[in-house]
Amino acid sequence: MKLKTSLPWSTAAVALLALSACNGDDEPQTTECDEPLYAGGATDEAWRTLLDARNQPQDSSRAVTLMSPESGQAYWTDQSAPVWQWTSPLRASLERPGRTVPALEGHPRESKRSVLAWLGNLVLPTAEAHLPPYTGDLYWVKVFAQGRECPIAQVLTSELQWQLDDGSWRTLKDSAGKALSVQVVSAYLVQNRITEGPYSLGAAVPITMGAAR
Repeated sequence: MKLKTSLPWSTAAVALLALSACNGDDEPQTTECDEPLYAGGATDEAWRTLLDARNQPQDSSRAVTLMSPESGQAYWTDQSAPVWQWTSPLRASLERPGRTVPALEGHPRESKRSVLAWLGNLVLPTAEAHLPPYTGDLYWVKVFAQGRECPIAQVLTSELQWQLDDGSWRTLKDSAGKALSVQVVSAYLVQNRITEGPYSLGAAVPITMGAAR
């Protein structure tokens, strides 16, 4: 009996969730941007921790030093995808007792869930494998185009570099002629909890994308 009564209630709740997402009369809400790609040991749970801290005052005291791209770096649409690199004072945190370097993977991984799918899962939970809580330094690299609130390309990684993937590089090339900038948010997490940071560059680094030479 309980199963028969709870299932319709859950179905109705999902329907209400979908209707509320489409209701144009609701009050304006903060823009929901897409999840980033994931590289190294980064996880979606760790990303949500950083997302929850996005409204904290900006702190650049221990931000990364971006080695590439340099400020004003010019790229061209006929170039191959570059590797962006940085150094970070947070990497020294890995030398502390009891803290280990997370396992690394070679290529960025796409996010698996949309925001609505995540919300729907709160009502109708599905079986889903969860990675262990993350401990280590993380870097959220975001590329913005002028006039866009959300990043046009982004990755969350535990590495000190990003070999831009084909999809992200194609997006940047499609933005040729627009003002672009790169921002890096960094933090140190212990069991998915921020213990240092988040830190961000004092000013986003401008880059340009030109048509093929």
